[in-house]
Order: sequence, then C-alpha cells, then structure tokens
Amino acid sequence: MDDAAVHVLVFPWPRQGHINPMLHFATALVDAGVQVTFLHTERNLRRLAQAPPPGLRLLSIPDGQPDGHPPGFLELLESMSTTGSAAYRALLSAADAPVTCVVADSTIPFAFDIAEELGIPSLAFVTHSACSYLAILSMPKLVELGETAFPADDLVRGVPGMEGFLRRRDLPRGLCCAERGGEDPLVLKIAEVTARTSKARALIVNTAASMERSALAHIASCTTDVFAVGPLHARSRFAASASLWREDDECMAWLDGHDDRSVVYVSLGSLAVITHEQFTEFLAGLAATGYAFLWVLRPDMVQMASSALLREAVGAAEGGRGRVIEWAPQRDVLRHRAVGCFLTHAGWNSTLECAVEGVPMVCWPFFVDQQTNSRFVDAVWRTGLDMKDICDRGAVERTVREVMVSDEIWGVAQAMAQQLRLDVAETGSSSSDFERLVHFIGELKHCVKPSSG
Repeated sequence: MDDAAVHVLVFPWPRQGHINPMLHFATALVDAGVQVTFLHTERNLRRLAQAPPPGLRLLSIPDGQPDGHPPGFLELLESMSTTGSAAYRALLSAADAPVTCVVADSTIPFAFDIAEELGIPSLAFVTHSACSYLAILSMPKLVELGETAFPADDLVRGVPGMEGFLRRRDLPRGLCCAERGGEDPLVLKIAEVTARTSKARALIVNTAASMERSALAHIASCTTDVFAVGPLHARSRFAASASLWREDDECMAWLDGHDDRSVVYVSLGSLAVITHEQFTEFLAGLAATGYAFLWVLRPDMVQMASSALLREAVGAAEGGRGRVIEWAPQRDVLRHRAVGCFLTHAGWNSTLECAVEGVPMVCWPFFVDQQTNSRFVDAVWRTGLDMKDICDRGAVERTVREVMVSDEIWGVAQAMAQQLRLDVAETGSSSSDFERLVHFIGELKHCVKPSSG
C-alpha cells in the first residue's frame, strides 16, 4: 500500500463542542496529505452554516432522534448506539475507498468496537482537557473513597497528581450536585464510556504538554500511547468552522469602537441553559462593573424568556453598555484588542481559544469537564478566577472587576499564549507529536485486516 491508500474516518460526538476540535484535527490531517472523511449525523449535516474546508469529504449517519427533539446525553448515547451504530457499520463495510484508520470521539465506544471487529485500527480522540479526562477516569476510585462531587472545599485524594488543590466542588458532575454528594448517574456513565477508550490503539488529546504535563504523564501510564497535539485550532492552516449557528459578524465593528481591554466578552457555550433569575443576576453584575460587555445569548439559553425580552432587558441596563448576539465568531472576538476578559463556562474549546489569545478568564462552569478546567484556570495556570457555584450580582461585579484590572493575571495569560504559540510552531512539542501521529496512522494501514463479516 502506498501513502495515497491511507484513509482516515473522523467521527465526532454530535455536539458543537466535540465537532469543532475534531474538524480542526481533520483539516490538519488533510494539510498533511492524508485522505479524510468526516462523519456527521444527518441532523447536524443539514444544520451546518458553512461549507466544509477544501479536501474534506463529509458523510452522515442517523442519530435515531426525531427532528426538533434536543436529546440529553444518555438518551442520545442510547439511540446512537443502536440506530447510529448499524448505519456506521454499513458505511465502513461499503466504503468505496477502504478506511485504514478510524479516529473516533472517546464518547462513542461502539465506534472502536465495530471498527476493530471489521479489522480497522481505531484511535480515541479526547475533546476535553487531560486534567478532566483523568478526573473522569478516576470516578470509580472517587466513589470508593466517598469523594464525589459536592459544593464543598474538601480536597480529594482520588485523582492522581491533583491531591493538593482539587476540591470536591471541582470534580466532574451533572447539571447539579447530589444533596450530600453521592453517585452521579451521568458522570458514572461518562466514566464507564471513557474507560473503554483503552481498547483504542492510542489517545489523541487536544492539549499541549506545557499546559498539562502532569495529567498527560498519568494518562500515559495506563494506555498504549498518547499524542498531545493541541491547541488544534491554532495549528491548522484552514479556517475550519462547523458552527451549527449563524455567527453575527457585525459585533466586530461594535468592538472596533471601544478602547483596548475595555470590553467583557460573555459566552456560556452551546449547551448551557440558565434561569431567568440567573440571567438577572449576571446582567446586574455586569452593568455594575461599568465596563461594556458583549453577551452571547442563544435563543434557547434562558428558561421561559424570548430573545426580544432579553435584548430589551440588556438595553435597559444601567448605561446601555451591553450588546447581545445569538452566536459569535468567538476566535475573532477573543483576539480583538478591545476584549479585556472572557466570562465563560470553561468548556475546553473556549478555554483553549482564550489561552491562545492571552485573554484572562472568569469561569462559571456548568457540568462535566468544565468544573475541573475552571479550577486549573484559577489555581494552576492562574490565568483567571473561578466563580463556580455562585451566581449573585455582587460576585459577578467583584470577580469581573478584579480580572479586568489585574496586570498580574493579564501578564500570566500573555505568557501562556506565547508558550502555546511555540508549542504549535514547526519545532514545538504539539507539532512534533502531530508529526509522530501522522506517521503512526500511516503505519496502521499495514494493520488493516479483511473483514470476516
């Protein structure tokens, strides 16, 4: 087999935060001369707001859910494992260009099982941070120790390398903590699914060794190989986008009219839903800071409230300094000179995009990996402050003000950005790992076996 015979199928979990980094990965493979097919669900392929990058082939399978129905994680996992897996098996078996390697999201265990059954080597792609991946892997040990997620400051011993600073409130969890702590069905299921990634030939993590050296070392001790190739969005030459919402570019002209480091950018991601009371507290706190703010409010984000009413409320806030949009060209916003801090849910994509641009963060996490990411931002990387489990106007005002005026936090954030740019440069650690990965994938074509089914 020659180099042209290398054909990678990239299969993300069908959520915006998982699609984005795996698209950047796919375009980087294309840039390296690898043939790549990107597998969406039929629903998401219909929703794509932009054309795919050149050279990338898109295919789709059903997710087993009716249109207009936004399923939760467990529901979607079940339907993907039945309807989706059957279509996936058929696609792999009937591919006109034989697939020589599958790179699937670590959330989709059937993708590894079926590929290996068909004689196709598979790799697992971790879309969240190495530190949160390690925390999720540690859930059985944490349950055994009684150190489950709970809004308390008790340090936990069950996550290797994090004994000195990780608290119970920083552990992965569902949308809320149990009343007294205890087992969280959502997180336990994610932990079970994540543990099955050990079946893959290797792990690919969208992170840099300079950010997460310790966590990567602990992960490497319990798997075959680990490739730290991020931040992927900063190393792909394609301006890859797979947004399921239409981005509002007009906000850039609005930012142009503001002074350097004078605007607070607010976005809580693609999944979070907040109450009207929480919206009111955020709005009051932001208005009280005296800073202008650009706020991403998806139409479905605030319970029992229309977009028109939210815009009216923001417009009526003290000074009228706020601007509301439904979705932002986030990377462009974060690199704009006017943005002084990012109030974020601390999802891993947002955390990396912010880190690459050197923008300080205020973290208000919701669930799963975001709890651990936000602790690292505050206690380890010191590029921002963690405001988890608190939502009142006074805390919002104080925390945002502190981050906006802190030259120390700004300096640390800028230093991290400089290091990450070195990591993805030609001789950097992430680029070296990516080159090693491309070679590894090329060698896997010799491991493909004829299907017996």
